[in-house]
Amino acid sequence: MFSVAVDGPSGAGKSSVCQAAAKELGFVYVDTGALYRTIALYVLEKGLDPADPQAVEEALPGIQVDLAYTPEGQKMSLNGQDVTGRIRTPEVSMATSAIAAIPAVRAYLLGLQRGLAKQNCVLMDGRDIGTVVLPEAPLKVYLTASPEERARRRTRQLEGSGQPADYKQVLEDIRQRDYQDSHRATAPLKPAPDAVMLDTSEMGFQQSVEALVSLVRKKM
Repeated sequence: MFSVAVDGPSGAGKSSVCQAAAKELGFVYVDTGALYRTIALYVLEKGLDPADPQAVEEALPGIQVDLAYTPEGQKMSLNGQDVTGRIRTPEVSMATSAIAAIPAVRAYLLGLQRGLAKQNCVLMDGRDIGTVVLPEAPLKVYLTASPEERARRRTRQLEGSGQPADYKQVLEDIRQRDYQDSHRATAPLKPAPDAVMLDTSEMGFQQSVEALVSLVRKKM
């Protein structure tokens, strides 16, 4: 099985680019951020503090996270309920950063992620795929874009889904998320030493997809 590990900051377009690239390559796309977002949604809806490791760890036995692949893309379910749309709010995004810093949560999801890579040719994206989850992946990519460009993309995405969005607030949230993700003690966001850097700030969507597909095909 051939694994591609794609890491990068929030709002870099990893999910949409990787999903399209995986479809073109015939790979299974795994959005690991959605796994953490699903746990964050559960924690928020239970009124728990995402930054309280003990409370979150005690809640894990009551959480069943599942993902399914459909023609429309990856679908996430939480305890049997489809939550694919509900995990993409700004509130869940901010809570996810705190959730992902908890070692028990990362351990809880690690086996699931590695199991998917053993069973399929995968294009897996997240924050620590190349450094922690799939350190032996034959291709590691760090996909990024400037904070300003990421904020513009996120604002358009939110508005397109009918959610109100303020560019300045989105930019502030992205910068805060970047800081939290890169400074956390457990699995901080950083490129793997052997990762290929792919900056899409000046690329359109299809250009970004083609650039990633080209990197994969050159490595296979």
